[in-house]
Amino acid sequence: MDATFSGLDWLLVASYFFFLIWLSWKKGWSSDNEEEFLLSGRKVTLPAFVATLVSTWYGGILGVGEWSYQYGISQWLILGAPFYIFSAIFAIFLAGKIRLNKALTIPEAIANRYSERAGRLSALPIFILVSPAPYILMLGLLFQFLSGGDAPFLFYASLVALFSVLYITIGGFGAVIRTDILQIILMFSGFIILLMFAVGTFGGFGELSDAVTDVHFDISGGNSIQYILVWFFIALWTFVDPSFHQRAAAAESPSTARKGIFVSILFWMGFDFLTAFAGLYAFAILGPGLEQPVLAYPLLADQILPIGLKGLFFVSLLATIMSTLDSYLFISGQTLGRDFLVKYFPQTNPNLLTRIGILVSALLGILLIIVYPSVIDLWYVIGSVFIPGLLVPVLGIYLRPFRLKNAYAIGTIIGASAVSFIWLILGTWQPHQAEGYAFFGVEPFYPGLATAIIIWLIGRDGAEDEHLSG
Repeated sequence: MDATFSGLDWLLVASYFFFLIWLSWKKGWSSDNEEEFLLSGRKVTLPAFVATLVSTWYGGILGVGEWSYQYGISQWLILGAPFYIFSAIFAIFLAGKIRLNKALTIPEAIANRYSERAGRLSALPIFILVSPAPYILMLGLLFQFLSGGDAPFLFYASLVALFSVLYITIGGFGAVIRTDILQIILMFSGFIILLMFAVGTFGGFGELSDAVTDVHFDISGGNSIQYILVWFFIALWTFVDPSFHQRAAAAESPSTARKGIFVSILFWMGFDFLTAFAGLYAFAILGPGLEQPVLAYPLLADQILPIGLKGLFFVSLLATIMSTLDSYLFISGQTLGRDFLVKYFPQTNPNLLTRIGILVSALLGILLIIVYPSVIDLWYVIGSVFIPGLLVPVLGIYLRPFRLKNAYAIGTIIGASAVSFIWLILGTWQPHQAEGYAFFGVEPFYPGLATAIIIWLIGRDGAEDEHLSG
């Protein structure tokens, strides 16, 4: 399946990449001041906060298209509602405290709360947790589709990853914010145009409801309660996601951080409306049985959009994915460089180590998509292994009931992740395992989380402690 792209469409795509470079480089080489480079001096206003959080959190757009094409409006319940709920909880209980904390990153906050060793150990799972690999993979698939498959997707993926390294290392977090403001505009405008043309081509709600299956308008998507609950556990990712922490820390005030998340939730709800109905129209217009449902949105756009608008929509897809790619590249780079390598290279400028870390993160992401050439597999494996080990120690930084004694914090980071990883391996090797990683029917996330809870029950720190967020 190849796209029919005109010269004008390609010109729009090229213009987008040149504009990204201009936005990120227009202020020149970012300051050597760490707070400026990593958090834009903690001066991010409400509009900029919302733009960067909304665009960053929606990088898995091709996976969303695959889901809505197959399961319809259940996207809101399964892929939306858990994250709305936990984002709101994050805003109420964590966002303001993170803004008041002097730490610039999660590993630094863990080091300040527990021990330097705990902080350094946490840097490695956080580095992998925010790997840009899924987004590098999606961009590679998208460009392979656009170009007609003239080269392997790994070639395109590598080019886009290294392009992102180029503009992020120059401008720092400020470059991420400036480009995210452009990218949220492109995200919404592209899908609004796609939905307008879909309605004009096929018809309104009545025609649409007649053309899709009962499953598409079933809020559960035909999935069991147990399966739906799994997604609520996966949404715990919100609490340990460094992009949430980074933006809360960069806000101009605790109030901006809290309000910004609630406004972002409203934007996510609106964007989910656009993407869910775009998926329904993809099923109605393209028909069932797509060979690659992950390309539902690109295929729909290729069929119904005219020259020029087609290029604009593909730019919106690129913007949606790249807004997450550049953010995760930056965070994983700073985690490896500033929070881990600085211990071993104390004489080296931390910002230089961050820039080196960004390049290493891109190269590791390219390697990961060779091993796991599936977006869903990448999300599943990374999240299942590392979220259980980080959840309680991170919550314990800011919420007294979750606080651990220092040694138990290290035990949780290592022990819970190790249990999940071993369970994952056992599930992979289990005889007669058709698919997935469940060992004896239990997903690896659960034994890891159970291990973390047991360690927390044994190693809770009940002492009065004012070492919080001064």
